[in-house]
Amino acid sequence: MSSNQPTPVVPYLSVRDGMKAIAFYEAAFGAERADVYEFEGKVGHAALKLNGGALYLADEFPEHEAMTGNVAPPTLGGRTTTTVNLNVDDAKAWFDRAVKAGCEPIREVTEEFFGAHGKVRDPFGHVWSLVTLKG
Repeated sequence: MSSNQPTPVVPYLSVRDGMKAIAFYEAAFGAERADVYEFEGKVGHAALKLNGGALYLADEFPEHEAMTGNVAPPTLGGRTTTTVNLNVDDAKAWFDRAVKAGCEPIREVTEEFFGAHGKVRDPFGHVWSLVTLKG
């Protein structure tokens, strides 16, 4: 794939307070802003560069759910239906940085058959797996 091709699969998160979410993902996961577009006074779409890949997010628009197809975890009672998996060079260091930035630890980093693995929940309700694969 050439460098000007889009990433084939990109997580797209629905959040409340998109600008705070962007700032949080910058601090917790080292994300970099690529594009941010406003819609009705909120983040209508944001593209972030994250760990060699991409992450998209937007503020939830419950009034447009029929068009967007999703809402933020708080609207679902704090639950989410997916986990964002990050394959990283040092799961423990990424886990510690995320917790320091404000993520809630779900599962401390442990050694598994496939490598080191830990899970956190960010302040916006999304779950992240931080994984360093063996070999």
